[in-house]
Amino acid sequence: MKDFFEKKVNAVLSVLLVIVSVFVVVQTVFASGTLKAGESEQTKTVSNINPNIDEIASNQGIVVTENEPETTTQEPTEPEETQAKAKEKKKEKAEKKTEPTTQEAAIPFATAIPPQTPADYNAQWNAGYLVAIDNPDTTYCCGQVTLCDEDRDLLERLCMGEFGSGGFVGASLIAQAVKNAMCFDGYTSVASVIKDCKYTGRTDLEPNDECVQAVKYIFDENHDAVQHRIMYMYNPNLVQSAFHESQNYILTYQEVRFFDRWGY
Repeated sequence: MKDFFEKKVNAVLSVLLVIVSVFVVVQTVFASGTLKAGESEQTKTVSNINPNIDEIASNQGIVVTENEPETTTQEPTEPEETQAKAKEKKKEKAEKKTEPTTQEAAIPFATAIPPQTPADYNAQWNAGYLVAIDNPDTTYCCGQVTLCDEDRDLLERLCMGEFGSGGFVGASLIAQAVKNAMCFDGYTSVASVIKDCKYTGRTDLEPNDECVQAVKYIFDENHDAVQHRIMYMYNPNLVQSAFHESQNYILTYQEVRFFDRWGY
């Protein structure tokens, strides 16, 4: 009888030990953080946005709204039912427009050239770059370009039309691309950059504060969004481009892909 009770006790203790072990494993998994599908601790996404972006933006007199895209649509005055139908039609039209063909889907995305040494994000951030990249050009240097009032107004509007939804960072990337074209290719006006570089963003929209301040940050204060020359950009959700993907890929910001051309 004594052996019977000892066996029962041992069995109960074994079960309790298993339960405790499972509980410890579960707690460890949750404590390590939630990973996205396909991620591991080695591939977990790390933000490359300057941690001082709020301070940088506040010095420009604005509040960063990276996760709240700007809209240029005025407040609707139609009945809610009409609005809902219009939105549904607009959504269906957009889905049809952006649906890639078999040929378009075959265009592979370019990848950045692997750096010889790991990129130092802190060094890029401390130098004032808004986005740290894995393939910085440590020799990159763009001279300061002074804007006349006409060019400033046009550039602010271009930033709004090209990437107004990208906030301060997105507008700064567009402004840097224009500055790089003027600095490295010798363009003397924003209008000539728009024409020759085939910018398609609207310039009849009033720029928001983030676009205005981005132009000041990139031109007046002579900063850059990234430590690399950027000359081209496009959104693969709107169009497929074998030309862009054949260039020197630098970074993607909010689905917009930015490139340099090969060689200076």
